[in-house]
Amino acid sequence: MAILFVLLALAVLAVMAGANWYLWRRLFRDTTRAAGWVRRGGAVLIAGGWALAVSALVAERTGAPFWLQRVLAWPGFLWLALSIYLLLAVLAGEAVRPLLRRWLERRAPADVPVARPVDARHEETETVPSSARPGARPAPPEGPQDTGPTPQDTGSTLLAAPSRRLFVSRVVGGAAAVAAVGTVGYGTYGVLRGPRVKRVTVPLARLPRAAHGYRIAVVSDIHLSPVLGRGFAQKVVDTINGTQPDLIAVVGDLVDGSVKDLGPAAAPLAQLTARHGSYFVTGNHEYFSGAGQWVEEVRRLGLLPLENARTELPWFDLAGVNDIAGESEGQGPDFTRALGGRDTARACVLLAHQPVQIHDAVEHGVDLQLSGHTHGGQLWPGSLLAAAANPTVAGLERYGDTQLYVSRGAGAWGPPTRVGAPSDITVIELASKQA
Repeated sequence: MAILFVLLALAVLAVMAGANWYLWRRLFRDTTRAAGWVRRGGAVLIAGGWALAVSALVAERTGAPFWLQRVLAWPGFLWLALSIYLLLAVLAGEAVRPLLRRWLERRAPADVPVARPVDARHEETETVPSSARPGARPAPPEGPQDTGPTPQDTGSTLLAAPSRRLFVSRVVGGAAAVAAVGTVGYGTYGVLRGPRVKRVTVPLARLPRAAHGYRIAVVSDIHLSPVLGRGFAQKVVDTINGTQPDLIAVVGDLVDGSVKDLGPAAAPLAQLTARHGSYFVTGNHEYFSGAGQWVEEVRRLGLLPLENARTELPWFDLAGVNDIAGESEGQGPDFTRALGGRDTARACVLLAHQPVQIHDAVEHGVDLQLSGHTHGGQLWPGSLLAAAANPTVAGLERYGDTQLYVSRGAGAWGPPTRVGAPSDITVIELASKQA
C-alpha cells in the first residue's frame, strides 16, 4: 500500500510538473525571441505561485499563526484558481493557433518578404523578387539610385519584426491570460459579494395542511477562514434573516480553522432569527478544525447542534446526523440513534452534510434530506469530479420515497472563487399534498 501511494504521488507530481512547464512554454518561452528577463520572470511567477499555494495549505492544516495564514491564503489560493484557468485557456488556444496562422498566410502579399524562423534565437528572410513574377517590369539598372529603402533596409526591418509564429503565440498567450484573469476575477467577486437566495418548493406526502408553506432556510459550506471572515459571515446572516424563515438549517462546513482563530468571525451567527430556531450539523471540515469545540461554540451562539439527534417540531420531525468524517474520532453518523423509535406517521426532515448519506436516509423512511458538501463543483469543470463522487451535485432529486436537496453552499474552500457554480442560500418551502 505504501509503495502504491508513493507511485501515485510521483505520478501526480509528474503531471503537475509537465502542466506547469507547458504553461511556461506557451506563455513565456514561445512569446519571446530569446532567453531574457521575461522567461526568467515567468518561471519565478509559476514556481512562486505554487510555493505560496502549498504554504497556505500547510499553514491552515498545521494551525500556523493566524496572521501568517492570512498573509499566505489570498495569493496562494488565488493562484490555485488562476493556474486552472490558465491551463484550460492555453489548451483551448491550441485549436485557435492553426486557424490564425492560415488566416495570416492568406492575407500576406506574394511579394512581401516573409520571416522564417530557423531556431529559437535566429531568423532568416526569404524575399521573392518582383521581377521573377510573370508580367513584371524589368528590374532597374544597376548603379546608384535614389529610390528609397534598399532591399537590405527592408530585410533588416523584417528581421526586427516578430515572425508570424511569434505573433500568433503572443496573440493566443495574451488572450489566454486575459481570459483566465477575467474568469477568476469575476468568480471571486461572485463569492465576496455574498450568496444569492434560491427558492425551492418541496411537496411532502405526510406533511399536514397546517404546515403548508413552511419555510426552511438552508445554508451550507460557509467556510469561514483566513480569507472569508467576519464581514462575510455578516452578509450570510443578513441574507438569511432577510428571508424571514420559520427555521434555519446550517448543514456543515461552517469553518476552516480553530475556535481561537475564527471565533470572532463566527460571532454574527448569534444574530440568526427564525420562529422555530436555528440548527446545526457537522461537516467534514469541522473535524479538521476541532469539531467538539465548534459544537460548543455554535451552541453558545444560539444554534442547536443535532449530534445524531432528533427534535419534534409542531408538524414534522427534524433530525440531524454527524458527518462521515467523524468516524475517525468515534463520532460518525448514527441513523438509528437519530431516527429510531419515531412516529412514522409524521413527516421527517434530515440534516446530513454529505449527499452520499441519502441511502441510509431512504432505509430509515426520511421524507427529505438537506445536504451540502459538493459546492456544486465550485470551479468548473470540478462539477464533473463532484458528480463522480456524489449521487446529486446540486438541486432536488428523488430517491424512492425520499427527496434529497443539495445546496451549492454559501462560501468557498481554498480559492474564494466560484465558476459555473454560484453560491446560494436556499429557502425550502414545504408543501402539503392535502392543501
